[in-house]
Amino acid sequence: MNHPRHFSSFTDARKQLRSVLDAAQQGLVTTLERDRQRYVVLLGDHLREDLAALRPADAVVVAEGGGWSVILPGLPVHGDAETFDGAIEDAVDALREYAQDWNDRLHLAPNHRQHRVVVELVELSNDEQLREWLVVSPHQHASDPDRLATA
Repeated sequence: MNHPRHFSSFTDARKQLRSVLDAAQQGLVTTLERDRQRYVVLLGDHLREDLAALRPADAVVVAEGGGWSVILPGLPVHGDAETFDGAIEDAVDALREYAQDWNDRLHLAPNHRQHRVVVELVELSNDEQLREWLVVSPHQHASDPDRLATA
C-alpha cells in the first residue's frame, strides 16, 4: 500500500500522522514542511545505525600508569579507569554527560556545533550500543578478537 510521504504543512502531517509514521517505519524518505523549513521523519534505529557507520568512534584505548584510558580524537570526551571495561564505561558516561551539556548549551558554541552527529548517536543509543561503537571499527563485528584500536 502506498502511503503519502511528503506533507506540505504541519497540519497536513498531523491529520495523517499514521501515514507519516508508517512511511518512516518502512524506511521511506518522509518529509513535512513548517514555516518554509523541511523536516525529515526517520525511524530512530535506522538513523542510529547510519550515524554509527558514517561516524566511527575511532577510539584509541591506551594502557598507561596501571590503568586504561579511552581517547576520542576530535571530541572533548575521554574515559579512565583501572580496567579496560571500566575505562569504556567511563567513556560511555562521559559521552552521555557531553550530550546533555551539548543539548543544554554547547550546541550554540561554534567549536562544538560540529559534534551534533555524535550527540544524536549518543541520544539514540543504549549503553551497550555505545560500548560497541567505541570498541568495534565499522568493518568489524563485536565478536572479532582484533577489533580494538589500541595504541
